[in-house]
Amino acid sequence: MARYTKHPVTAPPTAPERESTGHLLLRAYAIVVFVVAFAHAAVYNLVGEIGSGVGMIVLTLAGVAIGVPMIARADPHPFPWRRLPWVALGYVSLALVSVAWSQWRFPTIITWLLLAAFTLNALLTAHALSWREIVHALASAFKWILGLSLAIELWASLVLRGPLLPNFADFPDGDIDPHWYWVRGNFLDDGRIQGLVGNSNLLAIVSLFAIVTFGVSYAARAPRWRTTLVLWTLLAGYLMVRASSATAYVSAIAAAVVLVVAFLIRRARTPRIRGRIYLICGGIVVVVVAAVIAFQKPLLEALGRSADLTGRTDVIWTKVLERAATHPVFGNGFSSPWIPTDPSFDGWIVDHGITVFHAHNMWLDVLMQLGVVGVVLMAGAYVSLLWRAWFFAADRPRWDLRADRPYSSLTMLPLLFTVILLVQGLAESTPIMLWGWMLLVMLSFKVKSVPLVGVGLSEQARVTERGHQPRRVP
Repeated sequence: MARYTKHPVTAPPTAPERESTGHLLLRAYAIVVFVVAFAHAAVYNLVGEIGSGVGMIVLTLAGVAIGVPMIARADPHPFPWRRLPWVALGYVSLALVSVAWSQWRFPTIITWLLLAAFTLNALLTAHALSWREIVHALASAFKWILGLSLAIELWASLVLRGPLLPNFADFPDGDIDPHWYWVRGNFLDDGRIQGLVGNSNLLAIVSLFAIVTFGVSYAARAPRWRTTLVLWTLLAGYLMVRASSATAYVSAIAAAVVLVVAFLIRRARTPRIRGRIYLICGGIVVVVVAAVIAFQKPLLEALGRSADLTGRTDVIWTKVLERAATHPVFGNGFSSPWIPTDPSFDGWIVDHGITVFHAHNMWLDVLMQLGVVGVVLMAGAYVSLLWRAWFFAADRPRWDLRADRPYSSLTMLPLLFTVILLVQGLAESTPIMLWGWMLLVMLSFKVKSVPLVGVGLSEQARVTERGHQPRRVP
């Protein structure tokens, strides 16, 4: 018969471990950085050029103040210097060195400081936060951007009953091109909307990133608020449709295809089956790409776009290639984005009365700025990330002889983000600057330094969100 004893063999219950105030502030800082990065146009439209510059300086100094002491004291774990994304950092170094031969030195210095700031924040975020915390911070940032996008669109349509100019400026006398508007006030009609970010294409791609993040969080069985994740996903889908961006639609299709292939690879039981899947999917991709090239014009018309990709091929790309041909090896000098007020770019390429500030193709942009050497470095950085992200998502987590551990849905996020960036880079230059560059550096560093979710010293040393402590593995 069992007897009650005052001497139990188990340890007495203790309160769960709590996150430190410093780590909570670090997570909040990461959310602010993501909001500023993805909604940089909103910051500019709200506080102007000087205000946005001061804000970026403050964030960078805060990142230095947080990151340097953390690295110096190697707490809670040593900084993985050998796992840094060296190819991407080589691109940053080349951009700095290009000051020596730059045709536009002032834009090179200014934009390099911006590139360095986002690189620093990307490295800090990847090192200081776990995989779950990064996904949570991204989700929180996207919620802020989507919620404020809905609010500003409703405000313009219901309160202002018209468009809104940047910095809340008054409308000048005479007609003004709609491309100058921050928000056009189209929410209650069937026109395209711009949201908080002030650009339909950017709003659509941010909504797509949000859908991926919310979907990954939902599949990871977030401890609470799963219903709200569904509602946020519906809002992101609605804003993406209302933004009506052909680039976002193509990126979504590419991400969906890669997601299906990754699930098929996960279900493959033998290497032979995996090989067959790779062979079949590779053949399908070749056929689809050939069909897209052959039927490019009708496909663009079906998406509501012109055959010249809204002036890209006939105007923008032609002039960019002409300038790139003058210095093909090392380029004309770094500047991402272009500085519209600089004499080298002011009035060079004009669209709807606005000086264009990037090439609308990241590869042509890099070719013009840093030449063939820069293209090789950028391609190396993205290929390296895509390669690691693919096996991060497709391979079963394993660090010993056990081969039946479950997959984590969080491993899909780097792969899908990378695919979206690469597809978007065919029609936009944002994957090489601002938030695009930040995602490249952050995901490259994180996948290299923490190839298993919840496993390893870097993951186990933290108390992850909502008090969950990953199981320690010897």
